[in-house]
Amino acid sequence: MREIRIGFLQQHNVADVQDNISRIATEIADLARRGAQLIILQELHNSLYFCQVEDVANFDLAEPIPGPSTDFYSQLARQYGVVIVTSLFEKRAPGLYHNTAVVIEKDGSIAGKYRKMHIPDDPAYYEKFYFTPGDLGFHPIQTSVGKLGVLVCWDQWYPEAARLMALQGADMLIYPTAIGYAASDNADEQQRQREAWTTVMRGHAVANGLPVVAVNRVGFEPDPSGQTEGIQFWGSSFVAGPQGEIHYRACDDDEESIVMDIDLDHSEDVRRWWPFLRDRRIDHYGDITKRFID
Repeated sequence: MREIRIGFLQQHNVADVQDNISRIATEIADLARRGAQLIILQELHNSLYFCQVEDVANFDLAEPIPGPSTDFYSQLARQYGVVIVTSLFEKRAPGLYHNTAVVIEKDGSIAGKYRKMHIPDDPAYYEKFYFTPGDLGFHPIQTSVGKLGVLVCWDQWYPEAARLMALQGADMLIYPTAIGYAASDNADEQQRQREAWTTVMRGHAVANGLPVVAVNRVGFEPDPSGQTEGIQFWGSSFVAGPQGEIHYRACDDDEESIVMDIDLDHSEDVRRWWPFLRDRRIDHYGDITKRFID
């Protein structure tokens, strides 16, 4: 059995970036002590979710890759001998920014990076103001613990992204995330959205025969502009197996630090029982690349 022990942090962020980073470092040390080999952080974990407003001053939060944050997390990866999946605001060049996941190998080297491909633009999620769509494509990142299909938040709604990672040999799908409840929605609608979020990624697990790990932030973050009532991030970070079975789902209202084992070989069993990849009709999927079919 090819088993790895993963750890993830579901964290509430504050305005003080150094406080966020310090708490992450403490939790990484604790997860490593508890045996985690792979540690996954939430989307844009160093700061508040600044995309609630369009403010050019927020570009000051961005940094180059490699840069200060990759240096910091690389040192932690090397110190504790763990692979870390980070999520950073990348300054690629003047006026050119990305929402970028960086995977740090256990020796502190950068194993690879993924630039978020699908960029939302909704009330309180004004990401198109900040992020240029990724240009690295959908390619899993090889690490000492396996081949990681790392995607970011809004990517999780798109089956094409998950499929392309699976077709290139990803051992698991990983989604650092920042999503929450809008105060304008009633409680029933809020729960429908949270369950839809969980369900679509469980579907990616089933369709591709792969485990899925989604790590979301938690807690309330106010809208600096005062135009909305802010976002209550719903947490609910989870690990699902290759048949969509939930191994663990965190609460929706508090921080959690979780360690658990994943059997990577079980994906082979599931794909033998349910050979979806065998039965794909690739000779008839050409229209999938069209925006709309009239």
